[in-house]
Amino acid sequence: MINLVTIEREYGSGAGDIAKQLADRLGWKLWDQQLTDEIARQLECERRHVEQQEERKDPLYYRLFKAFLRGSYEGTQNTQVMKMADAESIRRASEKLVRAAAGGGNAVIVGRGSAYYLKDRPDSLHVFIYAPFEERVRRLQLRGKSREEAIHLAETVDLDRKAFIKQYFGVDFPGRQFFHLMINSAISDEAAVEMVLDGLKIIGKSE
Repeated sequence: MINLVTIEREYGSGAGDIAKQLADRLGWKLWDQQLTDEIARQLECERRHVEQQEERKDPLYYRLFKAFLRGSYEGTQNTQVMKMADAESIRRASEKLVRAAAGGGNAVIVGRGSAYYLKDRPDSLHVFIYAPFEERVRRLQLRGKSREEAIHLAETVDLDRKAFIKQYFGVDFPGRQFFHLMINSAISDEAAVEMVLDGLKIIGKSE
């Protein structure tokens, strides 16, 4: 029986909203913001908007961690000042939390490498949400970003995710072979949710 959905995404595609609607429809636990907050707590970070380091001076551990932070609420760019922690410490913390969240079942997990960590679990459905560039810019603008900032975010944020996925899983993001469904959110959030629900029903019947 499928009792776990992971949702990976392009930045600005609305996956966070889709995941919340899906979790509400299923009555399942949503793991999104809580995962980020717990990672921050374990690594002794404060969740504040801090952009004090230039990108060229941004060490690997800091860039990779931002890839997690930028996933929580699309359109925000919250980053954190971290105590010294290497990239492997960050990876271990995220994997541990993702696996713990999955272990409880009846869960929707957004990002944090969850589709890749949990790829061998037969009780999971893995979904990738994407959208055309202008649609992502539009969604970011609806969240209060200027068009210039929205374009910049849509062009750059996924670079951190790609670096993380490539480094730790050897996969060229997103890695289509890891997903059961890939959905263009331009069809509407409601339609995307229905497609995931249909996928759960179809896979459930085939077991």
